Amino acid sequence: MRRAVIASALTSVLISLGAPAWAADKPHNVILFVSDGLRARMVDAQTAPHMAAVRDQGVGFSNSHSLFPTFTTANASGMATGHYLGDTGDFSNTIYVGFPVQHAGGSVTPFLENDTVIDEVDDHFMGNYLDEMTILAAARQAGLSTATIGKVGPALIFDPTGHRQGGPTTIVIDDATGGQSGVAVAPEVAQAIAAAGLPAATPSRGDNGKPGNATTPGTKVANVVQQAYFADVVTKVVLPMFKERNKPFVLVFWSRDPDGTQHFQGDSLDALTPGINGPTSLAAIRNADDNLGQIEAALTSLGLADSTDVILTADHGFSTISKESKTSPAAHAHYGDVLPDHLPVGFVALDIAQALGLPLFDPDNKNVQIGAEAHPKAGNGLIGKDPAHPDVVIAANGGSDLVYLPKKDKALAARVVKALMAQDYVSGLFVDDSLGRIPGTLPLSAINLRGKARTPTPAIAVNFRTWDTGCGEPDRCGVQIADTGLQQGQGMHGSFSRADTFNFMAAIGPDFKSGFADPAPVSNADLGKTIAKLMRLNIPNKGRLVGRVIHEALSGGAVPKFEHKTIASAPGLDGLRTVLNYQMVGATKYFDAAGFPGRTLGLSANGSVAMAK
Repeated sequence: MRRAVIASALTSVLISLGAPAWAADKPHNVILFVSDGLRARMVDAQTAPHMAAVRDQGVGFSNSHSLFPTFTTANASGMATGHYLGDTGDFSNTIYVGFPVQHAGGSVTPFLENDTVIDEVDDHFMGNYLDEMTILAAARQAGLSTATIGKVGPALIFDPTGHRQGGPTTIVIDDATGGQSGVAVAPEVAQAIAAAGLPAATPSRGDNGKPGNATTPGTKVANVVQQAYFADVVTKVVLPMFKERNKPFVLVFWSRDPDGTQHFQGDSLDALTPGINGPTSLAAIRNADDNLGQIEAALTSLGLADSTDVILTADHGFSTISKESKTSPAAHAHYGDVLPDHLPVGFVALDIAQALGLPLFDPDNKNVQIGAEAHPKAGNGLIGKDPAHPDVVIAANGGSDLVYLPKKDKALAARVVKALMAQDYVSGLFVDDSLGRIPGTLPLSAINLRGKARTPTPAIAVNFRTWDTGCGEPDRCGVQIADTGLQQGQGMHGSFSRADTFNFMAAIGPDFKSGFADPAPVSNADLGKTIAKLMRLNIPNKGRLVGRVIHEALSGGAVPKFEHKTIASAPGLDGLRTVLNYQMVGATKYFDAAGFPGRTLGLSANGSVAMAK
């Protein structure tokens, strides 16, 4: 492994004279269990009995929030650091980094769910692209046992540099373990895995990893085999090892289900119903719940249940994909792999390039120019006469996209906004404060996307239109336009609808209240601060966009005062205004929904609306 530059802040959690941080006041253990893509209202005694029991017997967070953009690595960075994305720089799963990433095929818009890509991006940005200490790094430095297990990408984000240093390391087991791109496993862990009769390499997803195409349905099975391996590693290897060490531990378990299965499910090809509510998606939720049940049983059998706090969360909610638009030129061109009149992956890049009259190049295919009846391979695009020095960069992600302007051209920003506001698939635009106020848009700072990030800050965050299929519970049956290679009827997230921002969250354990429904707003950024509090970790902040400790969920804590607010932009093209619903606890923001009224699920323009200053 390449040697990373170690952030000087790491030393701040070390205790003088070598005494462990927990020596004087030993904390309880913490397990953070992340069910990727789990919608809050999908958890009940029939669908997910173990999760429902944690919520009902411990603390249920009825006012929970994902961070926008509602993507996996973005929210992992918030959980891991306690900071919003304007500080972590992990703005979405795919971001523009400003240099060709060799482990991403030379693309300047890498997909971050890859260990070697994270390593390379870390190297470029002074050894730690997040530029904030994570809870696992701090816990490891303080002498606690640490492990992060599950989905590749977010698992490593909880301690992205620890495996590249000397001394004690965090146990990292993910999809890539045992392969060339995986994080090396310490000898004692490898021996324990073998002794437990488990393979050294993580099994593949098998049929669960088949997405289908425009004419062939995707998967009909949950990610059972791979996740059973991760659960076995936790219960048969890691937890027994941690018990033997006899010191506090922090363990992250990141379940790919239901996210991966909901993305690829084959129950609803080209149909919005049942969409992500079909039997395959429901099986994926039960699969994650079964993993939790196995871990809970192991805690009990090892005598660790009474000394371990278990926190459940999801990185985001989920919606069913629509690929239809009446206004998009890209939707009405012809492609060999796209149904007629459907949006191709890369429609934002295609439409902006056409509106600007500039050529489009594909950063994920050696910067080749996109010709007629073609679209970018992964949706990302470089717009301008020279792909090595583009005027506009598009990072395609799903329910929202990011637009970068490397040359910081204010006039160009206004032209791009005008082009986007003419499209029926857009619902709300957020523009970098440095580019000035553009009618119809709100500033990035309004949603905590402008901070101390080391990675390039997007010029424009583009939210896509969302609605519901009329099931009576909009956050269970949301639909979104999505910039993706997946098909209409499959699943996606990333939007600013309440279907995507309303994630499942709950907690139980010796530090938490029992039978308590928390009415106050909470978010994934709060988890980093709360876990640091539980583990007695004093982690310094570089940026100021931080979550809070969820004191009201802890024994003896009082529910804080909170308020609902709405701000709106000045009207833009055709009177369109970006409206943002959010809540406040003190100075901490929680984002409910945003977009153009009538185009975002869960957005309200009623009540007192303040104009953005």
